[in-house]
Amino acid sequence: MRMRKTAAAGAVAIALAATATACGGESGTPGDKSAGAKVFTGTYPVASGVKLDSPTLKRAQERKKLVIGAKADQPFLGFQNTDGKRTGFDIEIAKMIAADLGFAENQIEFQTVDSNVRETSISKGQVDFFVGTYTINEERKKQVGFAGPYYTAGADLLVRKDETTITGPTSLKGKKVCSIVGSTPLQEIKKPKYGAVTTELAKYSQCVTQLIDKQVDAVTTDDAILKGYAAERPKKLKVLDKPFTKEPYGVGLNKDDKALRLAITEAIEKHIKNGDYKKAYEGTLGKSGSAYVAPQTPLPRD
Repeated sequence: MRMRKTAAAGAVAIALAATATACGGESGTPGDKSAGAKVFTGTYPVASGVKLDSPTLKRAQERKKLVIGAKADQPFLGFQNTDGKRTGFDIEIAKMIAADLGFAENQIEFQTVDSNVRETSISKGQVDFFVGTYTINEERKKQVGFAGPYYTAGADLLVRKDETTITGPTSLKGKKVCSIVGSTPLQEIKKPKYGAVTTELAKYSQCVTQLIDKQVDAVTTDDAILKGYAAERPKKLKVLDKPFTKEPYGVGLNKDDKALRLAITEAIEKHIKNGDYKKAYEGTLGKSGSAYVAPQTPLPRD
C-alpha cells in the first residue's frame, strides 16, 4: 500500500551547528579532535494524516514516538555529540524519512545500535528501523527487510592530504594500511595482489590517529566512513575516490513490513528529487572534498 500524506506548510530550513566533540570510536573519545568543521542540520516538512498498513508505524503512532537505530561514532555520518545531539548524513536521511511518516525531529528517539546486534534489534522490534552504513546483502535479507538503497558506498582509501605516491589500491605495495579487526575491506586489502602491509586496530579513529601521526600510510573502509573523517580534517586528509568494492546502504526494518519498506523507499526518492538529499550530502560527507553523485532513481521495489 502506498503512503498517503499531506505535507505541512513550510520549506526546508537549514541551520549550521558545530561538531562540539572530539571524534573517535565512541562519542567524545579523545585522540582525533575536530578541526572546527561545521556539520549540516536540516528540518523537513512533516506529513500529516499518514495512513499506512504497517504494524511498525501503527505502534509508533500509538506511542507518538519513532525509535530509530543509528551509529554514534562516525563523524559527519552518524555521530552523537556530548550534548546528546545527533548529526551526520545518515541522521539527515533518518529525519527525512521520519518527516514523511509524520514525525517531527522532537518525536524521534535515536538509539545507538552496534553492528553485531542490528538484525536482533530490528527483528525484536527494539527499533522501528535502522539507518547506519548498513550494507544490503542476501544473507541479511533472510533476517531483515531493506528499503533503498539510499547510498552506494565502496571500500576506498583515506590518506594524508599531501600524499602523492598512493593513487589507488594498486599502488599499495609495501605501504602500511590500517583498518579494524575483521572488517571486509581489511580482508580485501590483505590479498597478495595489493602487496600492502596491514595494521589491525579496534577502532577507525585509532587508524586515523596513526595516519595523521604518519605511523601508517592509509586507512581503508567504506568510503562514506572515510569521507566523514576527511570532512573533519579537510586540510590534513583526503579520500582517493577510487572505490574497489560495492556496498549499497539500505534502511533496515522488519522483513514482513512491506508497507513500511515501500513507504521509506518512496520517501528517499522524494528527497533525492527535491534536493534535500544533495544539501544533506554537501553539508556533511561533501565537506571531505568528494563530489556529490546523484543516486539513480527509481529505487528498486523488491
